Amino acid sequence: MKTIYIEAFSGLSGNMFLSAFSELLGDYDQLLNLPKDLHLPDGKIEIQEADKNGITCKYVEVLDLNVKGDTAHSHEHDDHGHSHNHSHSHDHSHSHDDDEHPHDHSHDHHHGAHRHLSDIQKIIDNAHISTNAKKIAHEIFLMIGKAESKIHNMPLETIHFHEISGVDSIIDIVGNAVLIDKLNISKVYCTPVCTGFGIVKTQHGMLPVPAPATAELLQGMPIYPGNEEGEKITPTGAAILRYLNPDFKSKAYTPIKTAYGPGKKNFHNANVVRISLIKEKVEKDTHIQLETSIDDMSPEYLGNDFQNGLLASGALDFSITQQLMKKGRFGFLLSVILPKDQLKNVSNYLFDNTSTIGLRHFPIDRIELPRSQHKQQTNLGEVTVKETTTPNQHIKIKPEFDDIQRLAKETGKTPFQIINKLNINS
Repeated sequence: MKTIYIEAFSGLSGNMFLSAFSELLGDYDQLLNLPKDLHLPDGKIEIQEADKNGITCKYVEVLDLNVKGDTAHSHEHDDHGHSHNHSHSHDHSHSHDDDEHPHDHSHDHHHGAHRHLSDIQKIIDNAHISTNAKKIAHEIFLMIGKAESKIHNMPLETIHFHEISGVDSIIDIVGNAVLIDKLNISKVYCTPVCTGFGIVKTQHGMLPVPAPATAELLQGMPIYPGNEEGEKITPTGAAILRYLNPDFKSKAYTPIKTAYGPGKKNFHNANVVRISLIKEKVEKDTHIQLETSIDDMSPEYLGNDFQNGLLASGALDFSITQQLMKKGRFGFLLSVILPKDQLKNVSNYLFDNTSTIGLRHFPIDRIELPRSQHKQQTNLGEVTVKETTTPNQHIKIKPEFDDIQRLAKETGKTPFQIINKLNINS
């Protein structure tokens, strides 16, 4: 299981993901047979060299051989930053995935029939790819379908995909599903996503960037426009990112391997996505120690009731130590060990139940032995014991004091007499 970190400072697209994932796996050739595996002989994958502001990387290009001249200019899925001043308007009555193809649309759209979601699902089901890769591809297409359904206010089953149903788009998304499956990704972190900005011209009029379907897929994710006009993220890129379900919190990590996925177009900023295999930093300081010194309160207020309440508030352990404080006053140091997430509860309890007006806390590391608690029959009756095992496999057993007190009351003896007569089996 792998953890990856995505830096989407120049947007995202299906082709950019394909290129970066292939580099992480160290295998670009595995995609070459994908058109055949999908029974789409009119599709083709080519691997090209790219240089983005001095970053040398490989670009995975998906071609639709039905399109005249596609080998010359391709369906540039990730050619963001276009103005959409095409020779004709996009037909947005279907899917807005025309933004996956921002080159001059002067050619005819011979993608076969514009497919419904069910047509694409059949292609995936009949493909010679792993079961899990099929599942991933289905989920990504379903996300796009639901976004389009909401935007156009149409039932999902009647959505008539436009560009996203093309051979190249199907290969693009399924290819990413295959690579995600091979990478065996368990956790994903990501930077905020650059979307670009501006206006896109469509048959329905001028629409804002990101396009409506893309914006829907990005719901709940941190995004920013960047400093270059144009579209920086495609619906396919947004859908793949949503499937990966990234965590956008800042995270300390150690990079193990880094890959770049280039876009087709050149911008002022390097048009690449950077994806790294990472090793997460293990959080060691999961516990903290909370302290306060008190010299204006009688210790009698720190008896059993106070101590029981302190443990109930979230403290794991505590100690009270006498101190000689400033001006020769006698006081005491109250030290409490607690989980980091209980700081607010425990500090509030101390402020409410002691005279202190200030607390200090700091992280601590703890080495703990594995332990268990169970009932045990003894010569004086049943008691609860705590059992721990040392690294050298020495076993320590200790009876709980509450049971020692109970037996003392039942037998009329003192707790000290009970503990000395109690036979504990190790």
